[in-house]
Amino acid sequence: IAGVLGKSDDDAMDNELFEKIKASFNRAYVKPDGRIEGNSQTDYVLALSFDLLDTERQKKAAQYLVENIQKRDWHLSTGFIGTKSLMLTLARIGRNDVAYRLIHNDTFPSWGFSIAHGATSIWERWDGWTPEKGFQDPGMNSFAHYSFGAVYQWMVENIGGIQSDGPAFKHILIAPQPDDKLTFADITYDSIRGPIKAHWKKAGQHLKLKVTIPANTTATVAMPAADVSSVFESGRPVEKVQGIKFVRMEAGAALFEAGSGTYEFETR
Repeated sequence: IAGVLGKSDDDAMDNELFEKIKASFNRAYVKPDGRIEGNSQTDYVLALSFDLLDTERQKKAAQYLVENIQKRDWHLSTGFIGTKSLMLTLARIGRNDVAYRLIHNDTFPSWGFSIAHGATSIWERWDGWTPEKGFQDPGMNSFAHYSFGAVYQWMVENIGGIQSDGPAFKHILIAPQPDDKLTFADITYDSIRGPIKAHWKKAGQHLKLKVTIPANTTATVAMPAADVSSVFESGRPVEKVQGIKFVRMEAGAALFEAGSGTYEFETR
């Protein structure tokens, strides 16, 4: 934040402090093989999300995190502190496939488990009620407790593909990451610039993406495609549409720059 605001002295001081904290954390809690004291999902998630590891240990931590989830039959074990960052960290390390497995689960512990047992709001505990034990301790068992609902940030940024590319959504990145199970998604984020919308639908090999970009902003839109000629907007070849500029092909997607407005992209 200090860097964004041009406060260079504060920026330098904060970065120096961070490096000291990082070094202390590694001395105290990280073993030479990259194992972190406690060896829990939250340990690896927080270390990765706060950039507390060097490049090689990041790779190890990512490996240990996925192994831990797999050993639990592809279930999470995070709580209040780790759940929000778990899904974002999986996306960051290129394992949205694992994040999608977690979001689709309906067995304990998972969001789907609570939904399958009547939840219409977010529970304070994964085991707020279970068939085996009934209700948890009433002293700490709210059924309207948003913490685990922080998964919505991952949903907006990955299912909807809506992210701020720099401060305050002045420039927006819209790059949905569909999986094999979802056939459509309808995501709206009420940003400080106005509502940003992404609605996509799959039909065979076709993908339709309708996006709304607020006034006084621009966006980079990523459409999965073999080449730019297979992308259309409102039924027209995208290369012939004014206000949309093809940027490049990257990682199996065609990238376009667009100004404010509503667009209907389609990959054929």
